[in-house]
Amino acid sequence: MLLVVRHGRTEQNAARRLLGRMDVQLDELGRRQAEALGRVGVLHDAVRVVSSPLARARDTASALGPKVTIDERWAEIDYGIYDGMDLEASSDLLRRWSHDIDYVPEGGESLTSMGARVREACEDLWPEAAERDVVVVTHVSPIKAAVAWALGVGDETSWRMFVDVASLTRIGPGNSGPSLRSFNETQHRPTI
Repeated sequence: MLLVVRHGRTEQNAARRLLGRMDVQLDELGRRQAEALGRVGVLHDAVRVVSSPLARARDTASALGPKVTIDERWAEIDYGIYDGMDLEASSDLLRRWSHDIDYVPEGGESLTSMGARVREACEDLWPEAAERDVVVVTHVSPIKAAVAWALGVGDETSWRMFVDVASLTRIGPGNSGPSLRSFNETQHRPTI
């Protein structure tokens, strides 16, 4: 099973800001959410944990138990000049991407580019994950891209998904390849 986890909450998440490549720490609630993820048996007992290089993902991954391997391909999308902006102030970027997934914001990357690197990472992990539980700790956009990969659909589907902090998504083997088993599980995590 490929177990895809979003990192715990940060102050920027709580303030509803775009958080791409900014390297920030978990807030107090985020640390408790990471600890709660560490008590989820399937995550704690996994044979391998892979993490984005960003601190919020690394800190969440370290709470799970198994040794952590860093893979740059699981980093959050690069929002470029929009990174750190309030969601309302960045509505132009989100509107552009909802119509053109190839759009590249100044200093950033496109949804298509991010999707390609995540699909490559999924393909590389799949032979192992189809046999044993492998955890990936990452961010909103890469999780959406991993789900699109599992479903065999394009990155334009990301606008129809919501991925919460400290959530778990499961991708398992199906008759013809990867199969989405669960999405955005949050019952394990504290919210206050």
